[in-house]
Amino acid sequence: MAQVHHCDICIVGNGAVGKAAALGLAQAGLTVRVLCESAAPAVASADWDVRVFALNHVAYDLLDQLKVWGALDHSRVAAVTGMQVKDGAEQRDGQLGFDAYSARTQELAWIVENRNLNLALDSALRFAQNLQLHVGQAQQLHVDAQAARLTLADGDVIETKLIIGADGAQSWVRGQCDIGMDYRSYGQKGVVTNFECSKPHHGVAHQWFIEDQGIIALLPLPGQRVSLVWSAPDALADRLVREPLSGLVSALEHYCLETHGHLTPVLPEDIKAFPLRLMRPHSLIAERVALIGDAAHVVHPLAGHGMNLGFGDVADLLRLVKQRDEFRDCGDARLLEAYRRARKQDVLLMQVTTDGLSRLFGSDLGPARLVRNLGMNLLDRLPLIKNKLISHAMGR
Repeated sequence: MAQVHHCDICIVGNGAVGKAAALGLAQAGLTVRVLCESAAPAVASADWDVRVFALNHVAYDLLDQLKVWGALDHSRVAAVTGMQVKDGAEQRDGQLGFDAYSARTQELAWIVENRNLNLALDSALRFAQNLQLHVGQAQQLHVDAQAARLTLADGDVIETKLIIGADGAQSWVRGQCDIGMDYRSYGQKGVVTNFECSKPHHGVAHQWFIEDQGIIALLPLPGQRVSLVWSAPDALADRLVREPLSGLVSALEHYCLETHGHLTPVLPEDIKAFPLRLMRPHSLIAERVALIGDAAHVVHPLAGHGMNLGFGDVADLLRLVKQRDEFRDCGDARLLEAYRRARKQDVLLMQVTTDGLSRLFGSDLGPARLVRNLGMNLLDRLPLIKNKLISHAMGR
């Protein structure tokens, strides 16, 4: 027999951003149901996850507020205390450096594995009051002035005041709301894997912009390990994944031998690639619907802020739900409009910045390269502007 399940808020999707939203809203005293296709929790492993996130202070504050930050395995978390950016590998090329001391903080960011983050979130969700996981697949969404109703494949219905779409870049919820979207492929894939390096990284993240080869980032992991995120043109990315890792190591050491020494793959068989694209939904909201995370925005990973934008969505939505007038329900149109306005500036700025930088540093024209080198070297000598940039990146 089909059943009708009632709750204040239904979250579709159970990635890290969706889990954080569910946990925060349940802790605020609301009844929350998370709809997901599988309830299997993250599984601990001694291996190092190749998917990592550079979490900023917005993410830290949210996870700390949710009592999740303290539940992370901190032996597997690396603090980023500095960042070096170069436009090429030669000494004469433009370069730009940031450090935590100049930004008046102990850490610029923290590198956290996807598995570590989800283990901590899953643990917190198991003990959360007012929260249920519902395994199933949504087939239809109907919204009216009183409620939103999700009809599932098994005939069950979830009736709620607010639907939160946290179901990723190919969001089913967004599609059901007929929210238009601007889409552009970068013609690149993000190649990720982990290495041991023979020299200590001292907590410094390094990034090289290499014209026809894309953007190489080496992020510090605990010990003398680093995580590679190489935003490479499709053909190069396919070759890097397909060919022996010795070729990838040789290509990397051309840029990082001086800073990191020789590289040794942590797990030679564990290398992955994912397509890079820009996705701009025309709205973050619809009637009784709010989008968060990749369902709301997808940006180039060169600044490492995709997950931070998602946690920023959660923080703003959680704040507004808590502050709403008592007579307004969670899906009230004014509340959702306030959420849209609250996220507009941060999301647009990150979209424009990452897209603009990918275009600028992707050009191999001589004048563009000259402008880049001069601009980076000049900015490196302007501490006030540098500190404003890094403060914004930190979420302050």
